[in-house]
Amino acid sequence: MRLIYLSPVPWKSFAQRPHKFVQWFHSRTGGSVLWVEPYPTRFLRLSDLGRPRVSPTSNISAETPSWVTVLKPGGLPVEPLPGSGWVNRQLWRHAFDMIDEFVIASDTLLAIGKPSVLALDLLKRFRYCSSLYDAMDDFPAFYTGLSRLALAQRESLIAQRVDTIWASSTEIQKHWSCHCDDVRLVHNGLDLSVLPSLASGVPPGSSEKRVFGYVGTIAAWFDWDWVCALARARPKDEIRLIGPVFEKSVNKLPDNVILLPACNHDAALKAMLNFDVALIPFKRNRLTDSVDPIKYYEYSALALPVLSTYFGEMRFRSNVPGVFISQLVSDPAELAETSLQFCRNIEHARTFALKNSWEVRFDEA
Repeated sequence: MRLIYLSPVPWKSFAQRPHKFVQWFHSRTGGSVLWVEPYPTRFLRLSDLGRPRVSPTSNISAETPSWVTVLKPGGLPVEPLPGSGWVNRQLWRHAFDMIDEFVIASDTLLAIGKPSVLALDLLKRFRYCSSLYDAMDDFPAFYTGLSRLALAQRESLIAQRVDTIWASSTEIQKHWSCHCDDVRLVHNGLDLSVLPSLASGVPPGSSEKRVFGYVGTIAAWFDWDWVCALARARPKDEIRLIGPVFEKSVNKLPDNVILLPACNHDAALKAMLNFDVALIPFKRNRLTDSVDPIKYYEYSALALPVLSTYFGEMRFRSNVPGVFISQLVSDPAELAETSLQFCRNIEHARTFALKNSWEVRFDEA
């Protein structure tokens, strides 16, 4: 069996759900993978020029294995325009030739990780192949204007043509259930091989200063107001934020909010071990309503109590031991104290990790 995977992220990036999916596919089937790199599916914006760059050493995944072929189709950022497909198809001739050579009749799975004109073209070109749309985000929510409308339309057409849809969250599953007969809830997961050891036990928190920590991207979905409220409620403690900042707070940050730069995944996981409480401070909006944060699984697998705002899949975890959900900006003071009292259990964390590995997740799908 072979897999053609149209990825939303480059191969040379942090190992994410797409990387874990193709690794799982190869481990279960022994088949080869043709990884199709993403190309621009919206118009360029001025803000793209000012985005901070992450050091290559912090986001490059492992060397490309022999069973993966990476294809860069290229394409101009004109996809929202009518007729743009005709323009880009002239640039995709080599890609089509390469894909044609890769496909083996009905023994190839076409998996789409990001909606695009190219994805639609391949669904039409290889109607006899099994097909899957891995809906891991509300992709149109990342876009605005004509780009959003065009992507939503193409995503809908893809959903109608594929055999199966995997939805990474309850909201996404509900949305696509009226477009496809086979929509499965396939949550995110975690990589057991990269988790740091907890064999030495859970380090005790400092009696004087506790660390409320977050690791991840800080962008439009990040709730600065909530973080500042937590910082003011815990003036003797530290709010430690680790990751690239794409959107800064409009207000002056309290002195106990510490910003640290992005680091590679191994370093990030080790940094989490120094937290007393792990944070997921996201706003609730259309974008986050469909999010199942991977950091939730990593935090929990490290036996950390999780203090999160009320958004996405976290809305359904208020009764999970060790998870504390804040619905109001006035909540942090009480919930912070409650989360600090949570008794961390290594055995429970290990069991959680085993049940929520990427392998188990995809096997159960």
